[in-house]
Amino acid sequence: MAAMVFGMTVQAQQPQLVDGIAAVVGKTIIRYSDIEQAYAQVRLHQGIQNAQVERCALLENMLVNKMLVHKGMVDSVKVSDEQVESEVEHYLQAATLQAGGKDKLREVFNYSYDELHDQYFDILHDRYLSQQVEYELTEGVNVTPAEVTAFFAQYQADSLPDIPAQYEVSEIVIEPIISEVERDRVRDELNLLRERVLKGENFSMLAKLYSQDPGSASKGGELGFFGRGRMVSEFEAAAFALKPGEVSPIVETQYGFHIIQLIERRGNNINVRHILMQPKTSSDDLLRARITLDSLAQEIRKGSITFEDAAKRYSDGVSKNQGGSVSNPNDGSARFDKETFNQLYPGIGIVAMEEGEISNATAITTSENKQAYCLIKLARKIPAHKVNLTDDYDRIYNAALQAAKAKKVYEWCNRMVKTTYVRLADEFKDCPGFHVNWTKGSPSN
Repeated sequence: MAAMVFGMTVQAQQPQLVDGIAAVVGKTIIRYSDIEQAYAQVRLHQGIQNAQVERCALLENMLVNKMLVHKGMVDSVKVSDEQVESEVEHYLQAATLQAGGKDKLREVFNYSYDELHDQYFDILHDRYLSQQVEYELTEGVNVTPAEVTAFFAQYQADSLPDIPAQYEVSEIVIEPIISEVERDRVRDELNLLRERVLKGENFSMLAKLYSQDPGSASKGGELGFFGRGRMVSEFEAAAFALKPGEVSPIVETQYGFHIIQLIERRGNNINVRHILMQPKTSSDDLLRARITLDSLAQEIRKGSITFEDAAKRYSDGVSKNQGGSVSNPNDGSARFDKETFNQLYPGIGIVAMEEGEISNATAITTSENKQAYCLIKLARKIPAHKVNLTDDYDRIYNAALQAAKAKKVYEWCNRMVKTTYVRLADEFKDCPGFHVNWTKGSPSN
């Protein structure tokens, strides 16, 4: 649906075309440049398409989005400025990184930092508004198994997409226990850095030199604005308790040890910088973890214990309560393609494994950047195939549900257009494939 596909990208300067208004919905406008920018993204990712048909489809997405925004404005739907501001900061950080610094933004994007902020704020505010209205319209929509089957049946066999081979896996992870001696060493080093800051040294420079957070060290430890609920609880509690310029005592989280400095507070959002230091796992501890897992693998292969029970009893992974069954972090499903699996578990040749086979103990880096060892069990291998109801029911169900929600929104738009000011440029009035009769019933047409 429109609110789901409505994206926002940062565009570097390009030759400017003469712009104009392609459509109006209520008090909002859609410019030709909005359509062209979206079309450029489609061509970039999908190749050359039927230009007019594709532009018409993109325009209808925008029209639906504007209608949802219009409804939200009329009904005075509330969107939290703090929520929007927090999201804006992520886009500003990405733009600043792409440009090579705040002072380069106008040169690269033709806008200053503050101008980009205002643009992003308006776009994201409308996005949240349209999503809220769309959710209220579609929250009761559901599809039955019979409707899923009927949805799938409407496609010709030769038009169905190919699905690459997929894998369902379980894991047992052992993270070596870090010695108290090593933990004390890191605390002492971080305390020395904190004392240097308190004596006047630049926190940002020390973060660049010593912080082990790969995402923020190059930016002097700065994380950008965030609200409550975005960081792990220990970090958040310490950060929100600070005054501007103040430096926290050492804070321990699942990622390691931090010191935090508050840069600025805006309403319910704060911007901080931090220095992260992580205790190192000794080679002896890692070796013990590998030996433990190799022994456990032998017991599982002999049938002395099931993989699922071993995971529940011995694993340090978040999947232990599910018997080690792993979810794909990209879509929440139980399936991985080869590329996604290899990113998480480099060194394990999943393609060559048989169903039920267990890997040898293999070194990995966890999502918290900790060294560990794991065993992998290939629970199921789904060969490359055309989409079908047996292997891909969840995928087809989700597609059918989205189609049902889209139909509900299009029907609503067809009613709304009769009482809402809508105007299209002449070349779009006969667009093929519109789901909404945008040129009939509106007071403007």
